[in-house]
Amino acid sequence: MDNIKELADMIRECGRIVFFGGAGVSTESGVKDYRSRDGLYNTVHEYGVSPEEILSHTFFFNKTDVFYDFFKKYFIIEVEPNAAHKALAKLEEMGKLSAVITQNIDGLHQRAGSKNVIELHGTVEEFYCAKCGIKGDFEKIIDEIKSDKVPMCSKCGAVMKPKVVLYEEPLYEGVPEKAAETIANADMLIVGGTSLAVYPAASFVRYFRGKYIVIINKTETDFDSHANLVFRDKIGEVFDAVMKELQKEQ
Repeated sequence: MDNIKELADMIRECGRIVFFGGAGVSTESGVKDYRSRDGLYNTVHEYGVSPEEILSHTFFFNKTDVFYDFFKKYFIIEVEPNAAHKALAKLEEMGKLSAVITQNIDGLHQRAGSKNVIELHGTVEEFYCAKCGIKGDFEKIIDEIKSDKVPMCSKCGAVMKPKVVLYEEPLYEGVPEKAAETIANADMLIVGGTSLAVYPAASFVRYFRGKYIVIINKTETDFDSHANLVFRDKIGEVFDAVMKELQKEQ
């Protein structure tokens, strides 16, 4: 793997590193990628519509039972943080990484130990009532979904909704501003596991005014030409290698 030493030297030099990540970070933990070719094909074959349509505001309220059937298959799975999650938590502990900004909703960064995580699209680890807003009992709701039941509010009887940003919905209040400000104040931006094709999330990288941009993604992105380093390797392998390099004497 080329350029690992150069990446390690950049990390040593910087103290306000921000990581911006997407689905590729979590797929290495076994999280299913419903937007991949296989995932898209399977969804359309089974449900007759695209995953984007299922995960939309309109579909959630019109066909809630189908939404939760899809949710159970793709989001209620046993997974653990991988080498990338763990390395990012360690970099934060070392005082190098100031924040993780993620498009993922699985909570794996927090489980790995990261403290400052900005979740652009929310999290599947919280539910609230779509009508009265009361927070739900997570374990109880998960058990209901596993039993093919639509979780309902114990207070008003309305449907419980995962705290995620669905298609047709805006990002949660304050989140875009916080993400933009965090990237604008960074001296190094590492983009990993995302093609930067999903908007508005991908637009945040344009706020970066720092010194180094590093992209770790298996396919090309529109920002490759702006990067100081580009890796086409697995993100977990890159972070595993760079952490070993950082442990060496300078």
